[in-house]
Amino acid sequence: MSFTDAEIVYMRSQPLARFATVGGDGQPDVVPVAVEFDGTFFWVGGAGPSVLATRKFRNVAAGGERVALVFDDLVSFEPFVARGVRVYGVAEGPVERVGMVGPGMFLRITPVVSWSWNMAAEPVGESWYPARKVVHAAPSAG
Repeated sequence: MSFTDAEIVYMRSQPLARFATVGGDGQPDVVPVAVEFDGTFFWVGGAGPSVLATRKFRNVAAGGERVALVFDDLVSFEPFVARGVRVYGVAEGPVERVGMVGPGMFLRITPVVSWSWNMAAEPVGESWYPARKVVHAAPSAG
């Protein structure tokens, strides 16, 4: 299984996501980032060598390759309408490439497990939105 068309459209419509890494001391760190999804991998990064000094790059370089992304928004408060996609993945990098923010250094994130809820943007009912859980297959080489 993979992401649905609705999930892909939704993630690409969100200008920011939250990106979580874990430092060598076990301290979680979460930061808003611009994310690009190419249909297989997520890409997080930026221009210039200074991006390599950010906590997210340092955490991955120190062996904290297990990461998480959350794309979410609150469509309406009254009635309450929330939706989102959460992705657990494995980060590799840095990779030099041209991304949506231009040329720079990026982390390549391979999705491992994802959950999505309320892609149809419906008001919440008598119970919270059910989640769609997907275990992603490793991308094929080549």
